[in-house]
Formats: sequence, structure tokens, C-alpha cells
Amino acid sequence: MQAFTWVKGWARELMDIMLLFIGLGVLVQIIFGSTNVGFFGGITTNLMAFVTQLGSGGFVGLIALLVIIAVFTKKASTT
Repeated sequence: MQAFTWVKGWARELMDIMLLFIGLGVLVQIIFGSTNVGFFGGITTNLMAFVTQLGSGGFVGLIALLVIIAVFTKKASTT
């Protein structure tokens, strides 16, 4: 059971790092534009496409958004 706890903690930390990179990518594209950056080139385009896809999903898109928010705001257990 200890292995599962370790893997869950590791995955949670990896997700936090990826969210930081997404925020950094959006900031870099706002400052420098989308054509001047290589690694963060399509982050805002992909993010806008994701939001548009959720918006066109109607009620199903709303439920998917709530599930995504629940996954990202789930607190770590204290055990």
C-alpha cells in the first residue's frame, strides 16, 4: 500500500509542475507573442480550443469542467 501512496504523491507533484509550465507558457506568449517562442508556441491556441470545445458541449461540457476542477482541487489525504 505504501507504493500506491508514493506513486500518487509523485503524480500529484508532476501535475503541479505541469500546471506551472502551462501558466509560464501563457505568460511567455502574452509577453513575446506566439511566433517568437519555440517550446511554448501553441499553448494559448490549444487552451482556447479546449475552452471552445467545453463551451460547445453544453451541459456535458459543464459536467466535464466540474470534473476537471474537482480533480485539480482535490486535497491530499492527511494519512
